Amino acid sequence: MRIEILDFLFDMGYKYTCMNGRGQKLENKKQRSDLKKIKHRFSLAVFCLLFSVFCFLVVSAYANNINSDSASNKNTELKDQKPDPQFAKASDSLLTAMDLSSDDKHNANQETSVSLDNTSQSKNNKSQGDTEEDQISLIPPNTTLPLGILYKSNDTAIKAIERNIILFKDRIKKRFSIWLERSAKYIEIMQDILKEKGMPEELVFLPIVESGFNLNAYSPARAVGPWQFIASTAKRYGLVIDWWRDERKDPVKSTYAAAEYLKDLYNMFGSWKLALAAYNAGEGKIMKALKRTGAEDYWALLNTKQIRNETKEYVPRYIAASIIASTPEEYGFHDLVYHEPLEYDEVTLNSPVDIEIIAKCAEATVQEIRELNPELRRWSTPPNVTNYTIRIPAGSKDTFIANLDKVSEKDRFSIDIYRVKKGDNLKKIAKKTGVPVNVILAMNSLSGIESLNVGEEIRIPPKEKYYADMDDKVSARKASHTKKASKKKSGKSDKKSIRKVNTTKHKNKTKKI
Repeated sequence: MRIEILDFLFDMGYKYTCMNGRGQKLENKKQRSDLKKIKHRFSLAVFCLLFSVFCFLVVSAYANNINSDSASNKNTELKDQKPDPQFAKASDSLLTAMDLSSDDKHNANQETSVSLDNTSQSKNNKSQGDTEEDQISLIPPNTTLPLGILYKSNDTAIKAIERNIILFKDRIKKRFSIWLERSAKYIEIMQDILKEKGMPEELVFLPIVESGFNLNAYSPARAVGPWQFIASTAKRYGLVIDWWRDERKDPVKSTYAAAEYLKDLYNMFGSWKLALAAYNAGEGKIMKALKRTGAEDYWALLNTKQIRNETKEYVPRYIAASIIASTPEEYGFHDLVYHEPLEYDEVTLNSPVDIEIIAKCAEATVQEIRELNPELRRWSTPPNVTNYTIRIPAGSKDTFIANLDKVSEKDRFSIDIYRVKKGDNLKKIAKKTGVPVNVILAMNSLSGIESLNVGEEIRIPPKEKYYADMDDKVSARKASHTKKASKKKSGKSDKKSIRKVNTTKHKNKTKKI
């Protein structure tokens, strides 16, 4: 057909050349009519040629696609399958929180970043009549899924669980090994709390996918701690977040809060799969998704666009992590060096005490006290709490009490006093002392609208002990970025503000203890 079209074009071109190629004037009406017809046919022939080329390319591409799919269907190994960008994106977002830590005993922030672009998603369809053992070859036949979650004859669930097992045991094996080793420190005490609250003990594996059991995990959404609470939810379940402490980092208090929250979610949805999805996305989003789709099960939501990719991978990822954590050797995790279980004594203080003093009295290091009390954000226990319970190394309670009795009350808590002078305001005091206004407000329980009286005493942190915690650094960076973004609009006046923000950040950084 293509040869015939080319011959036709050649003939048309030849006739056109003979009639008009010499530039002769065609005054004969018949000649002009013939030329017009030839031009029309020539245009039609060109169009036909282009259309045939287009069709040829489309058919070729379709044939190649069919051949590619056919070859893919012959290969049932998950490792050889094509990457799924959505799965990789969901994996990246879930792993982000585990890397944003200020203190990590294993220096997770120095780990090589793991690319999930090569993470594979199954394209193979399995028969609904297959047995449970045939469908999930990566899971031993006698394995019981956590929370009694059912997956038999559910192709969507099977593929999702399988690809997340591959993720943990192959793609990020080194990182997952660190999470498993660290989990041993907290699993026992968390299981006891879950059991006390009447919750399934298998939920203890949820912090693996939430934070990797990193107490200092900090997500871009400002979720904090092993259970990754955002501030509003944390406060709703009794966790205190103020300038002095952030109880989301406390492995005990945050587990109590998580148990209550998960219990409420289960009572709300009547399904652990939906409860876990709501823990990740929020109960409101899951309710909307169920209402819009008419679905009654979590697995049905995976084939819709009503929930994010992160939430679609969340439950399968939890299941995969639970299975591997229960029998790590079966998935290639050998020679793991588990942390020692968390053990400590508790002491109640009736007045604020510096962490440095606590460490000396307990004959421990400041680092040990901070690791046992990760919720403490400053150099001392909160001064606005009458009786504050702290943790000290196991077996040191008697020694601590005896040593603390030898320390006078005035030497236990370090604080500096600034006396208000004429013309002072909060900004001027902040500039003089190098302490941010928000810190002065927090330390003196001020709202910022009060007028200061001459001679009034303002408490400020000791210069040698004050340091900015991770939250303050993030706030400083955001403030700096905000100033830079508005720089073009406001001109020189903002340059001073930028310098102030950055200077404060630098000063705070040098005052760490």
